[in-house]
Amino acid sequence: MAKESSETSSSIEKIAIVSGLISTPVIGWSLYTLKTTGCGLPPGPGGSIGALEGVSYLVVVGIVAWSLYTKSKTGSGLPNGPFGLLGAVEGLSYLSLLAILVVFGLQFLDQGSIPGPLPTDQCFG
Repeated sequence: MAKESSETSSSIEKIAIVSGLISTPVIGWSLYTLKTTGCGLPPGPGGSIGALEGVSYLVVVGIVAWSLYTKSKTGSGLPNGPFGLLGAVEGLSYLSLLAILVVFGLQFLDQGSIPGPLPTDQCFG
């Protein structure tokens, strides 16, 4: 039974690593685009880029939430994972969350709002 739990944990860690390594650059691109244009990423073909952007934000929030939960239960953050990648993804997720708060705050101060999750005529009409 312990081996099965370890395999499940390892699979979850690998999924978190891959999704985190994809999500953090997407969020960087998104935040840069938001700061320079006032809009998020374009929807892309069939909404694929917009969907990737939205899922990326959810992944980063999920990794941070998992990290905080683990910290509250064990007193330390997530395990390092293979090659230290899970620890790196954890750190990148916290940095991404900080960048999100800064850029969204600046956007709110400049524009009085932040763009919603769906394309608008103002941005992609």
